[in-house]
Amino acid sequence: MSATILALGVSHKTAPVALRERLALPEGRAAGFLSELVTHPGVREAVAISTCNRTELYMVAGDPVEAESAALGALSRQADMAPTELLGRLYALRDDEAVRHLFSVAAGLDSMIVGEAEVQGQVKRAYELALVEGVTGAISNRLFRDALAAGKRVRTETAIGRSRVSVSTVAVDLARATLGELRSRRVLIVGAGENGELTAQALHRRGAKTVFVANRRYDRAIGLAQRFGGVAVRFDDLPVQLAEADIVVTCTSSPHQILGRDELALVLEQRDGRPLLAIDIAVPRDIEPSVRDLAGITLYDMDDLQREVARNLSVREAEATRARSLIEDEAERFGRWIGSLDVVPTIAALRERGEEIVQQVLRENESRWVALSDEDRERVEVLARAVVNRLLHEPTLRLKDAGGDVDSYAHLQAVRELFGLEPSGARWLEDEPAEPESSGEVTSLDDRRRRPA
Repeated sequence: MSATILALGVSHKTAPVALRERLALPEGRAAGFLSELVTHPGVREAVAISTCNRTELYMVAGDPVEAESAALGALSRQADMAPTELLGRLYALRDDEAVRHLFSVAAGLDSMIVGEAEVQGQVKRAYELALVEGVTGAISNRLFRDALAAGKRVRTETAIGRSRVSVSTVAVDLARATLGELRSRRVLIVGAGENGELTAQALHRRGAKTVFVANRRYDRAIGLAQRFGGVAVRFDDLPVQLAEADIVVTCTSSPHQILGRDELALVLEQRDGRPLLAIDIAVPRDIEPSVRDLAGITLYDMDDLQREVARNLSVREAEATRARSLIEDEAERFGRWIGSLDVVPTIAALRERGEEIVQQVLRENESRWVALSDEDRERVEVLARAVVNRLLHEPTLRLKDAGGDVDSYAHLQAVRELFGLEPSGARWLEDEPAEPESSGEVTSLDDRRRRPA
């Protein structure tokens, strides 16, 4: 294939939250990141997925080694780390493996909680952002549309997501296990995004009293408060609300921590010894980790939730097996489409070569047919084309049948070599990238590539 699909990233399976938050790409940062990435000659199209559990780059590349190097460099700058420090945590997947992985992500099969539904919306928003920024193309557009369709099919045809388990519900269950009955408990939710809404739903079912805090999206906080019987306050009122709350759940998209050790130490002085349970489900984290050292505060973050989930890994496993079979079907369907992209221009080039031969033979024999009438000349030309068409008929059928199969690339290469073809569409409508300049940095993950566990 003349272009390679690459996936490069980290997830909750390969990296702790401390690293994931350094690699996180909130929407405002992701736009610039992608725009810069596609300026590299090795990267033609790119989409970035960044959630609390993963940061992944999906790229279409002419030179996969050069593209991996560019992406690794971009991620290392994002994390302010040397590229070699990331290699042990990153996974790099190509072509079929990358496709299957993305389809599994969209279906919730690679999530901390298998089958969780929120990730499909996150994948959709990541794709839409890349689309708006103009960094997608024919391959990534089809890839992400098919991934979203695969995720929808899994949720429609299996029961993997029926119980509506999510990070938010696990966080609420953890609060209940720590404090007991949540009815009459005062819960402060900092953040009015999707995770805030899901947390509010789970708390509402438990009878907790909710207070919503938002900065940029105060109108959204008001709407949530009206739906779940809570109240909304502005971010400036956060210290007062912390002094009164029993539980604080933080789930903002802030690139910086919003609650530090010193601030919470002052809050504790106003609580008359009442303990505070803090659950941080944001990545990057909203609460400074050293808060754990303060007497009177119990802090849980995404790593703690992951350990909680690990104790219940058997949940949904039977449905997950069925879902993986569906994902395999969808990935093979995409593979056939990819294969057809090379087959079609090769067949066209083969037919063009046949026509060139017909015209060449007619020109070479022009002097021998001086006495032929126009009708006879036309008959000779039709006969020559018929011979060529008959000769190319079987190879054409075989190429069409092989499109997307495992051996299709070998068949295409053989035909191109035998007939001296250079299909105009085989370069994915772009020129091949120039040879990369020599660099002292890491240039390939080939020897270190690992699949996510």
